Amino acid sequence: MANDTIDAMEMPPMPAATIAALLAATATTILAELAALDADAGWRPEPGEWSANECVGHLIEAERRGFAGRIRTILAPERPDLPPDLERWDPPAVAEARRDHVRPWRELAAEFSEMRGASLELVRGLEPADLDRVGIHPDVGPLRVDELLGEWVHHDRNHVRQLLAVTQARVWGQMGNARRFSLEDV
Repeated sequence: MANDTIDAMEMPPMPAATIAALLAATATTILAELAALDADAGWRPEPGEWSANECVGHLIEAERRGFAGRIRTILAPERPDLPPDLERWDPPAVAEARRDHVRPWRELAAEFSEMRGASLELVRGLEPADLDRVGIHPDVGPLRVDELLGEWVHHDRNHVRQLLAVTQARVWGQMGNARRFSLEDV
């Protein structure tokens, strides 16, 4: 079935099994890129920009505090008719405190792998009724589990793109005249 002409807003939510597969695919990409970068995983392209390690550290914290953490909070109450309050967090402050750019990439890869494995179990174990459960975020209001699942996939891909851009920046200098093949300004 071709879905190229259907507006995404009109499509049904992806099932939890599909979300789990997409989250697993993200993990494969991230772990391969960190391993390939090796010692360069902590390199920052510019002051104030994140290294590959810091992208992964952010994904770890977003999973802990934002996605899996919020889903667990939403599913925890014995009375689903009373939505729990969800906490906000400060990603830049947490990233600064983690100092992932100076940590060994293998340490971050292990932390991410363990967390993602537990998260995949959580997502694969969701029942259809769980997807409609709600928590109340102080800034955006009600959030359903299925909305958090969609945001999780979207968020992962934003930071995979960011992580890959770090690698592109790292090899830019060695490209020499080959930079002319790029759409970027020389």
